[in-house]
Amino acid sequence: MSKTILTIDDSASIRQMVAMTLKSAGLTVLEAGNGLEGYNKATTETVHAVVTDLNMPVMNGLEFLKKFRQHPAGKGIPVILLTTESDEELKRQAREAGATGWIVKPFKQDQLLAVIRKVTGA
Repeated sequence: MSKTILTIDDSASIRQMVAMTLKSAGLTVLEAGNGLEGYNKATTETVHAVVTDLNMPVMNGLEFLKKFRQHPAGKGIPVILLTTESDEELKRQAREAGATGWIVKPFKQDQLLAVIRKVTGA
């Protein structure tokens, strides 16, 4: 069975690059353009991991993470932040909110795949 990964980013080109990388590895990909759209998908569809940007309109990645972790669907689902930010304080906040990992953009495709495989067992 293919694992389903939700990618949340307000940049269509980043979503497309993430989706292309994951699909090439045989994974199913859902896409969302902001945290609220991602939250709605993550809580109504079966997802095995989430890759989210930090800085987005409507609901940012940290807000998404906190809200998702409070929902029963968010229990035990790996959430990776994929962002241009590398600030240690932001990383700490993300860890406290329940983030599984942090990847700084621009990302290497093999790095993203390795992280997704590790957290999903795919």
